[in-house]
Amino acid sequence: MIEKNGSGHVERTKGGFITMPFIFSNEACEKLAVVGFGTNMISYLTRELHMPITKAANTLTNFGGTSSLTPLLGAFLADAYAGRFWIITVASVIYQIVESLSLNKCILAGMTCLTISAVLPQLRPPPCNPNLVCQQANTGQLGILYFSLLLAAVGAGGIRPCVVAFGADQFNETDPKQKTKTWKFFNWYYFCMGASILVAVTVVVYIQDNIGWGWGLGIPTMAMFLSIIAFIIGYPMYRNLDPAGSPFTRLVQVCVAAFKKRNLHMVSDPKLLYENRELDASISVAGKLLHTEHMK
Repeated sequence: MIEKNGSGHVERTKGGFITMPFIFSNEACEKLAVVGFGTNMISYLTRELHMPITKAANTLTNFGGTSSLTPLLGAFLADAYAGRFWIITVASVIYQIVESLSLNKCILAGMTCLTISAVLPQLRPPPCNPNLVCQQANTGQLGILYFSLLLAAVGAGGIRPCVVAFGADQFNETDPKQKTKTWKFFNWYYFCMGASILVAVTVVVYIQDNIGWGWGLGIPTMAMFLSIIAFIIGYPMYRNLDPAGSPFTRLVQVCVAAFKKRNLHMVSDPKLLYENRELDASISVAGKLLHTEHMK
């Protein structure tokens, strides 16, 4: 990715450790929200929505699988089109912003929808009666759940692949003085991520089990809202690099070219092979890979 100012000259004045609190807050709150709910999600589905254990486990598996696939799309859009800042911002908003809400209908985004569904009794089945069979969630209530989980997975797909890379963008890797700062960033990043996960699986889960799901989901939701504001406030200080193309695109191009030329003979001199130094400049920092006779 290439950073330029209005006159086309490379600009390195922004970024640095001053941007880290804004970036770390977004990542920490994302982990607080996702891990805090995902860890105890099976309890919410079985106790609050009265799902059978097999159906609840299947829902949890589908949510985890979708959340693991959407980062591929988020990374592609960030690298090829929008840039990391805007993908993180939009993905965070998908987590949070209320699109529409009425007493009996909820069309929200991500964690907000989950929180509202945990607070409003109309959005979940009535409590179990010891003398009767527990009433399961109806189609509308399940639709709200699945829709909110889908939005949460989409939001995670934009945040997870971009936050750590966006943080690394704040340092100039070609400057020897900033190489150690990049390592410090990664150390603090994983420390903050681990600390937020620890809080999620202890404090948040305790609140959900002992105080209520309204507070248990509301606290991460409010934290996510504040992190979005903090992340956007830091915009003037960020190094926002222009998209330089996704490696997925290059990979597909190489595969297509290799298939089309599968019957051609290998040239004797690797220097005769096609190279584009200008095209490769944005993705090659320490030179290029040497040609090899192996793995043909």
